[in-house]
Amino acid sequence: MLGWALTFLVVALVAAVFGFGGIASASAGIAQFLFFVFIALFVIALVMRALKGKPPV
Repeated sequence: MLGWALTFLVVALVAAVFGFGGIASASAGIAQFLFFVFIALFVIALVMRALKGKPPV
């Protein structure tokens, strides 16, 4: 999922360089959304692992 966020970030940066503002803002929004979903899933995984009694890595 983090790979998809980075891909959309790169697409947004390339589109911004070439002047495609609409595509750049849409790609940046998607990248931001995917990044926060990734962070939320990561935190949930850490909490679930801690509740099972295994120490976090």
